[in-house]
Amino acid sequence: MRVLAGHAPVLSLHKSTAHRSLMVLERSALIERTPENRYRLGLKLYELGNRAVEQIDLRTRVHPYFRRLAAQVGETVHLSVLQKTSIVYLDKVEPNRRVCISLKTGTSNPVYCTAMGKAMLAFQPPEVIEQIVSKIRFVRFTHKTITSKETLLKALERVRRRGYAIDDQEIEVGVRCIDAPIFNERHHAIAAVSVSGPASRITAPTMPKVAEHLLRCCRDISLSLGLHAKKRPHALSPFQQHYHS
Repeated sequence: MRVLAGHAPVLSLHKSTAHRSLMVLERSALIERTPENRYRLGLKLYELGNRAVEQIDLRTRVHPYFRRLAAQVGETVHLSVLQKTSIVYLDKVEPNRRVCISLKTGTSNPVYCTAMGKAMLAFQPPEVIEQIVSKIRFVRFTHKTITSKETLLKALERVRRRGYAIDDQEIEVGVRCIDAPIFNERHHAIAAVSVSGPASRITAPTMPKVAEHLLRCCRDISLSLGLHAKKRPHALSPFQQHYHS
């Protein structure tokens, strides 16, 4: 790139290369063409910017609830959002333990073998579920990993009945996670909260109590985001019924 005196920076691109790049950006709605045949920033950038701001605000809002939940269950608590066929970790609170399960903020994992992914995916509209599942490339991480569309859809149905999702060593041997979604005022699952720990501590007898604390935490966060306890949407799921009880 070179800069001319008194002018904006100029890219050293061939005209045809620049045109192809503009076409790609236009198809992605990152830029748009004006009636004067000039280019300006597109609405997609506005949408992405708003999403980034919402995620920052979400982290600020959930952190107090996270600290309380981590203290109650004595395990690591994570916050994540859904991005295509993956989940991305936004925040975490670690317990005061020598051994705990913790993932770096900003990293991602596949949606199909994580409890967070299943918790968010299960409460999406059917057409969104179908769109996401159709794009998944199943890879086996452990002997318990889900490796087919049919098995995943059955797992999502169990999540809807139960109200929360479980990752029983599906992505890493020795690690269990329990997760539930966060709903916004439109009753859309916009994020998920997980409790993660060694399989030696998160066991079948301890899971119901952990799930109880988790569901209460997600309910309180959702209510703080505008979910109305008295407004009953059509076809409430068991998890949403838990919110309205």
